[in-house]
Amino acid sequence: MQVQAITRNVRMSPQKMREVVRQIQGLPAQEAVARLAFVPRKSARLVEKTLKSAIANAENNAKAKAETLTMREAVAQTAMRMRRFTPKARGSAGPIVKRFSHIKIVLSDE
Repeated sequence: MQVQAITRNVRMSPQKMREVVRQIQGLPAQEAVARLAFVPRKSARLVEKTLKSAIANAENNAKAKAETLTMREAVAQTAMRMRRFTPKARGSAGPIVKRFSHIKIVLSDE
């Protein structure tokens, strides 16, 4: 059975998220949580929170045991962009793009 958890509109670029998400793909869920605890990045904390949510979904909704769960899919996708402008020379403006991302984690007990 597959169980998933999605965190939407996280205030971090998907490029930074993908570096952490790639490290845990294909691992057992408990080992992935242990690895994320030692990664010194903000994105690791956000991915860990989503992973723990997926594990809780599996235990409560699907009656699966946390020891049997493995990472089926871990994806950081592009979300909305917040656009801002900063003043430049001669009255013009330069764009600033603040990126957001979605984190999707799918666990399986198969």
